[in-house]
Amino acid sequence: MEQVLFDYLAQYIALNADEKQAIIDLNIFKQYKKGDILLSEGDHSDEGYFVIKGCIRSYFIIDGEEKTTAFYTEAESLEPHCKITKKPSAYFVSCVEDAILIVANSGMEETIFAQFPKFESLCRILSEELLVKNQTDFDSFKTSSPELRYMHLMENRPDLLQRVPQYQIASYLGITAQSLSRIRSRILENKA
Repeated sequence: MEQVLFDYLAQYIALNADEKQAIIDLNIFKQYKKGDILLSEGDHSDEGYFVIKGCIRSYFIIDGEEKTTAFYTEAESLEPHCKITKKPSAYFVSCVEDAILIVANSGMEETIFAQFPKFESLCRILSEELLVKNQTDFDSFKTSSPELRYMHLMENRPDLLQRVPQYQIASYLGITAQSLSRIRSRILENKA
């Protein structure tokens, strides 16, 4: 498990043996089952998540209906708003698949930052990258039709189409499962 994280971090910084051991000693690797709820609406939480293996999603429940806002798979992180704002969560986070996650709280981060300052710089870089990615995804979503959103998903996140139930994909795209079925049929017909 640790090696997946170390390989990911190696894209940004070199870690020595002491730094790697400090991460391992934090005991931040957790296993969850498909369907486990990591965060519920109204919860207060100080935990952030980094996906080592599996898939998690964030979603709202509006008028009894789930509205998926994002999926997170290997080497992606989620810092719930409630961790930053210290207010109750407005949404849910759950496991779409069995998952191995890094679960860290602010206290752990402060400890590791004090011991190894370069981790704070790394977190800033990762936060900036995540901000740009989220803004790009949001802009694309707002300016695309549902069919273009699905095609974008096919091109950029094809793994999700195999890993995630279709009703969650439809919710993420902002359409009904029936509309998604029609879009998929149209795309298949156009390829034939």
